[in-house]
Amino acid sequence: MRDVFRIEGPVMNFITKITYSACLNILWLVCCLPIVTVGASTTALFYVTLKVARNEEGSLTKAFFHSFRANFRQSTIIWLILLAAGIVLGFDGYIFYHMRFENAFWTIATAVFLIAVAAYAIILMYIFPLLARFDNTIGAMFKNSIMLGMRFLLCTAVMAVIYFVMAYVVINVFTPIVIFGEGLCALLCSYLLSNILLLCQEKQEETASTNEADESMKAGPYENNP
Repeated sequence: MRDVFRIEGPVMNFITKITYSACLNILWLVCCLPIVTVGASTTALFYVTLKVARNEEGSLTKAFFHSFRANFRQSTIIWLILLAAGIVLGFDGYIFYHMRFENAFWTIATAVFLIAVAAYAIILMYIFPLLARFDNTIGAMFKNSIMLGMRFLLCTAVMAVIYFVMAYVVINVFTPIVIFGEGLCALLCSYLLSNILLLCQEKQEETASTNEADESMKAGPYENNP
């Protein structure tokens, strides 16, 4: 029983990780203040929480700002695209909610809108963790986010529940828990995403090795030519 409460034990490890999430949430909030930097801040948050999930955290603040600087440009562009899309979806949702018509067009339009909202939510949950872990084009990031979200539907559903529960608790139950907020959500989601992203990394390395082998085979007949 005493081993459970030792410094390296599961209880202290759990408390440490929760403390990390609160510290990271404060860093995330501070770096989100200009609004335009939300993307860079969220990418940096996941960069650290993914390390924490693999027990590779090191210096939290140093790792956070390293990712913030390294991914600033791409994450900011992605965030501005998502922000614009979110504003459009919010405006459309307002229209659909206040203008209800009993006809086929309205029903089809509403269905398309709900699919768009689901796709937007999936991208929002996956794109910043992907950006924190991989280098790729912006278009590929969007494509891979939606593909991963659709492939791992159970993980996607659990992540959505995590964010929903946190929002519900903060708004309706115990507002001070906002001190953990996004930091805790990102940490919990990182545990879910860790193995998925590892599979993606292994597949990427396998593809790269295959491409290198193909190039070597193509170059082979000419390597010894003078």
